[in-house]
Amino acid sequence: MFIDKSPDLRPPDYESSERLLAEEEGILWTEDDDSDVYISITTIFLQFTALAIVFLLGSIFGFFWRADLDGLCGRHVSRYSPIVNDLDVKYNLESFNGSLLKESIFRQDASPEVDAAWDSMGVNYRGIRVPVADAEESGLAIDQVRIKDKYGGGFPAEVEGFHHLHCLNVLRQSLYYNYDYYHSRGEGVLGNNIYIARRRVSYCLDVIRQQLMCTVDTGVVGQVWIYPENPEPYVDFKTHHKCKNFEDIRQWVERNQLPEKPPWDFLVHPGPGDRIYKEMP
Repeated sequence: MFIDKSPDLRPPDYESSERLLAEEEGILWTEDDDSDVYISITTIFLQFTALAIVFLLGSIFGFFWRADLDGLCGRHVSRYSPIVNDLDVKYNLESFNGSLLKESIFRQDASPEVDAAWDSMGVNYRGIRVPVADAEESGLAIDQVRIKDKYGGGFPAEVEGFHHLHCLNVLRQSLYYNYDYYHSRGEGVLGNNIYIARRRVSYCLDVIRQQLMCTVDTGVVGQVWIYPENPEPYVDFKTHHKCKNFEDIRQWVERNQLPEKPPWDFLVHPGPGDRIYKEMP
């Protein structure tokens, strides 16, 4: 049997050294364990802080977003317009006059007073100027009709809502009980020959049809009981609606109308490459 007779090279305190090393390793292990706990607590704290900040910012954003919910919705479903830049459009809760018998000057037969009421809504307002910076976002192409820089530049344009009101006024004037009044005076579209008059009236009818279909109101209209002695149901068209503040918009358009009699050289003449249609679009 082989017997190891080599000298013992371990120091006398070998066993003490082993115990010391073991104790040091134990101490190091304990320090790592404590560090992991510290890191875990720090991570949880940071996550909680981040969550709190996100919640706080979300609450603040949500508060202001809901505060401007009307404006946000309006900008989302409406075509861009320079009016948006200049005017903080407000919304009001309005009650429609849906009564069959409750009178309104807008329902009355043709007269100077009725014409004045319709004119007060801006049905005959002139166009406005769309700045070059707003043209593209407003749907205007760079080669469309422009105003010369010496007259302020920009693009002449109509505000569609007022064009719709103009068309509604045209339909009112052409009603069978108003036709003779305007035709005999040679006013408005009824002052044209019969062919042009019919084209204008039917055009306006179709424009309003398209607008009503585009912004179709999905609200419902209920019924009420009338005549206590012999009750019967009747549709109540006096409904409530969230409406843009029309008067604010009307005043803006009135202030920003183009000149009634612009200079002869008001517009930029079309240049090379500009689109020129062969017929009315």
